[in-house]
Amino acid sequence: MTDADFVTETRTFYDTVAEEYAVHFDDLRPGSPLDRGVLYGFAELVGAGGEVADLGCGPGRVTAYLASRGLSVFGLDLSESMLTIARREHPYLRFVRGSMLELDLPDGSLDGVVSWYSIIHTPEEHLPALFAGFHRVLRPGGHLLLGFQCGDEPRRYEEAFGHRVSLTFRRRRPERIAALLSGAGFTVRATTVREADEAQGEPVAQASLVARKPAE
Repeated sequence: MTDADFVTETRTFYDTVAEEYAVHFDDLRPGSPLDRGVLYGFAELVGAGGEVADLGCGPGRVTAYLASRGLSVFGLDLSESMLTIARREHPYLRFVRGSMLELDLPDGSLDGVVSWYSIIHTPEEHLPALFAGFHRVLRPGGHLLLGFQCGDEPRRYEEAFGHRVSLTFRRRRPERIAALLSGAGFTVRATTVREADEAQGEPVAQASLVARKPAE
């Protein structure tokens, strides 16, 4: 797979399943009360009015939740089909098409960056550059929130919601992600792991990390 292939594959997958995905995940996540706690804490760290990018925003549920907590937030996603849903459901928010690997944002322009279950399709060799990009667009003292599935073995899907599609979901170890964030210049402030909600179809534990770009 070339560097561009995994981006194209991700876009094609979510363009294909967008409507079914939005119906199935009609809340933040199956473990939404605990996930909301993490998102609430992130919003408090950033502070009311803080400028935030929700990268890999999908149908915009996290974007909308953060906006409800007083953040000035916009969503970015590869998939135009996902963005169509986000704009339909949250017409008062801004959603733009783009890649989090190629952020067209000025240096130090954001108070917060969220990548909520959107690093899971990025091969590990691309994570250092991805995290360096997050670091670049944050102001000194800005915060980053990552959400992802725990584990070592990726899971490949060739079908989803009745569609023939192909995409790899990459699970991560929190300590490995923390090390990569440290290498990108972040200070990790919190690591949260919750057990899988098997009743909702989660096969593995779920993790989130909050990190901070040091203040000058």
